[in-house]
Amino acid sequence: MASTNPARGTRDFLPADVRKREYVIGIIKEVYESYGFEPLETPAFENLETLTGKYGEEGGQLMFKILKRGEKLDISSASKVADLADLALRYDLTVPLARVIADNRNELPKFFKRYQIQPVWRADRPARGRYREFYQCDADQIGSSSELVEVELITAAAKIFDRLGFKDYVFRVNDRRRLSEMVTAASIDAALESDAMVALDKLDKVGKGGVLKELAERGITSDAAERFLAFALDADSAPRSESLSKIIDLLPMDIAVKDDPSLARGLSYYTGMIVEVNVPDLPGSLAGGGRYDGLIGMFGKEQIPACGISLGLERILVVMDERGMFPPEIADSTPADVLVTIWNEETTPESLRLAAELRASGLRVTVYPEADKLGKQMKYADSIKVPFVCVLGESEIEAGTATLKNMRTGGQTAAERGKIGQLIKEELSANS
Repeated sequence: MASTNPARGTRDFLPADVRKREYVIGIIKEVYESYGFEPLETPAFENLETLTGKYGEEGGQLMFKILKRGEKLDISSASKVADLADLALRYDLTVPLARVIADNRNELPKFFKRYQIQPVWRADRPARGRYREFYQCDADQIGSSSELVEVELITAAAKIFDRLGFKDYVFRVNDRRRLSEMVTAASIDAALESDAMVALDKLDKVGKGGVLKELAERGITSDAAERFLAFALDADSAPRSESLSKIIDLLPMDIAVKDDPSLARGLSYYTGMIVEVNVPDLPGSLAGGGRYDGLIGMFGKEQIPACGISLGLERILVVMDERGMFPPEIADSTPADVLVTIWNEETTPESLRLAAELRASGLRVTVYPEADKLGKQMKYADSIKVPFVCVLGESEIEAGTATLKNMRTGGQTAAERGKIGQLIKEELSANS
């Protein structure tokens, strides 16, 4: 018998999970749009050549590649990946954005601000808050090299975390140009610069000893590795760039910012400021991003400056769930405000009419799907946590009334059908 579990590193989202996700996504959209960002969507998969060579060594290994179809697939004569695959699932939202900009430059404004909330896929090792299919919530600004872009992106992200109820987040910032200077000052060969940054990016996962070991495995001498790590762990020995200083000075004083020369970020397309958002009780980051002025030009068009930040929806949800940060109306949400009972087959049309009347008044209404004992209908309403049950029996129909039961208090009252909706809304308002 086939397993009913979802594929490793993926999840099914039950109704309560979806409501929490939609709550967070709703706040993210509101804040991004309040800063003038416009929505954009791109396909779930891209041409393999679009994604290849954009993410560095490890990113390339974690792409989900899609086998060619039909006659195009000839495993017997395949000598390289390109012979087997010509498409790949979207690895992030930044490279697809760069492709869109390069392809639509004349149709887009000089300064283009977009947000994008869609799933991406990585053949990574699953862990707490880390999945193979997950949503990214990106905001990017294209067309300007001004530090005001970084400031606005960080400020918008901070507003989102504030709205969600986070109190202890910190923006760690660095500059890829400073990292390059550290590589040079440590006497590491320029050809090994990307290796040094990939190793340093694992500092929070493997510690100092693990980074030194990986630097050695990548061909960097122990003396050079020690010097490089010393620079990374001492902000005073690695002066920040003028650009990074300007960004920090322009940010509002109430945003917690840490100048951290050990921050590397593994993706190879970054060219300037880089940023991650951390909270104390979660390894890894809740958000990350940076400036990538050379990426759009890799598609054979003009060089266009760009900068963005990406929020990790799954990790945000993990922390909010564990900390009990969702408001009661989301954490304790129910599928409906009221359940309408079915007394018998003959009364079914009246129950459907009552349900329509209650929906027209603005309530969420579910109807018990079949005639059954009233006790069973009440038990079902309790199991799905519906706060009210509206009983419509033969005597109520004849009198033009309905009996309303409050499932939380156990109290019930008979009222005219036209007043039932208002009674429910008053009770819901009093308890909110």
